[in-house]
Amino acid sequence: MTSFNRSTSRRLKKLTQIPSVWEGDRRPLSSPTQHSHSEDKGECILWVDGSQGMVRGMDVISPDTGPEAIVRTLMRAMEHPHSPAKPARPQRIVVKDREIQFYLRGVLQDLDIAIDYAPELPLIDELFRGFAEIIDNQTPDLPPQYAQALHNKAFAMWEAAPWEYLEEQQILSIEINKWDVGTLYASIMGMLGMEYGILFYRSEDSLKRFRAAVLQDDDSQGHLEEAFLKQDCLFLTFDTEEEEDDDDEFEDLADLALSEITPTFGTIHPLEGLRSVLYEEEAIVIFLALESLSRFIRDHRHQLFAEEFPSLSHRYRISLPEAKEETKTVSVTVATMPELAAELEEMADLTASEEEIDELDSSDFRSLRDDLIPEDSFLSLGVISWEMLECLRKGVTYHQAGEIKPVGDGLPVILIQTSRPKAKTVIESMEAAGGLNAICFNPGADPFDGDRYDLGLLQTQNGELFLFGEFLDEDPIHVEARQKWNQRCKQTKGYCGLIIAKGLTGASRGNPQLRDMMALFEARSLSPKDLGIGTLQLMPQFQLE
Repeated sequence: MTSFNRSTSRRLKKLTQIPSVWEGDRRPLSSPTQHSHSEDKGECILWVDGSQGMVRGMDVISPDTGPEAIVRTLMRAMEHPHSPAKPARPQRIVVKDREIQFYLRGVLQDLDIAIDYAPELPLIDELFRGFAEIIDNQTPDLPPQYAQALHNKAFAMWEAAPWEYLEEQQILSIEINKWDVGTLYASIMGMLGMEYGILFYRSEDSLKRFRAAVLQDDDSQGHLEEAFLKQDCLFLTFDTEEEEDDDDEFEDLADLALSEITPTFGTIHPLEGLRSVLYEEEAIVIFLALESLSRFIRDHRHQLFAEEFPSLSHRYRISLPEAKEETKTVSVTVATMPELAAELEEMADLTASEEEIDELDSSDFRSLRDDLIPEDSFLSLGVISWEMLECLRKGVTYHQAGEIKPVGDGLPVILIQTSRPKAKTVIESMEAAGGLNAICFNPGADPFDGDRYDLGLLQTQNGELFLFGEFLDEDPIHVEARQKWNQRCKQTKGYCGLIIAKGLTGASRGNPQLRDMMALFEARSLSPKDLGIGTLQLMPQFQLE
């Protein structure tokens, strides 16, 4: 049994011993009337001064925490009690658990405190009854009779993954005409790999107003928050219970197992704000919306994959869980809205065109672009073994650049890791440009602050140059990586590769595994002399009035 250090015992014995009896116990936080398991809420440790009727210490812990926790809380109750109690040591402690009694007798044997057993602890019993009443009076996130059905529909929607082929502006109408709800307008989130879920707008006007507000030339946090809270919609979003890294703005959930995904339901209204609680009628409506949408996606999946957003409509009769006889089934009609989708896309295109700045082409080469590789990507210069190369050739899309002889420790590669949707976009853009022709590092300079750079460039088969990285010449880590890159490219007679991988925000961040690698482009390595564009200089941008 763990015991106090001698110095700790001496410190505790210096506390004034008061003629008080303290009650102590450890109990589940959940109410006996709740159907959920106690471990959902954790356990509470309480130390109460029964003589003075005050709580001296309290902690909420995980149910699997060991018996040491009750001693830690007791130490705080003695040395740093809740106000207005003063630091002190009791003469007697009473508990209602025999195991706790024997444990405390062994741990506290040097502190001259009597440890007794009592079948009832009146003060603590009263406090826990109050806790139970509070828990019973809490409104659950979902009505109990619909909670399981809604979670089942949410997970079915996650597995259907409609965001893989439906963009946010490709709206689907869901006509219900019950419970004061006419038609919902469903917007699918997730194709950009940032947030996954479905917004069910209660009106077409609300949807348009929100998109117009987001497209305004004002990306301040206050503006975006105001626009967000002015929406009028029900929602289902997907997240993970794991805490996000501070450096990750968005969590890429697409590669996580179903058990790691958590669905959240709620509603937003301009006057009510955000509420992550659904009441009965709202739960029924979102159940109908999810079930009808799932059926529609199942029935028209191949048509929705088409390049043009098709005009489709389908009517379904849906049975409600826990329904009254008069509303046992409801007729719901789901339809695509190609005209609205075109209108929303035109709004976005108009905003984008207003923000474009014309670029002047150099006489020596086509314009250097920086819109291929996402800004938040993970980038590394490295090497893959020849065995790994063969596995990649079989498992991913790649462009053969020529016969590569396996010389040296492997093929030098540039690895770019991003989210899966963004990786797909990069691959499609590369293929549209004819594939990758070459990888080059070219000198660059900033004439304003005097910094010099090593610019990583990708040259596609159509002659375009894309910037994938800017590295300071004085960065020792990059200097060493470049030296190894040059040595390996010399061994392979100039052959190298580009790997595009997914999983930026998953467990494999910074260390993608074979399953994460989506494309391998084999290419040649060009020297700055071969590229022949000289030192690139950062130029100021001017906007004409």
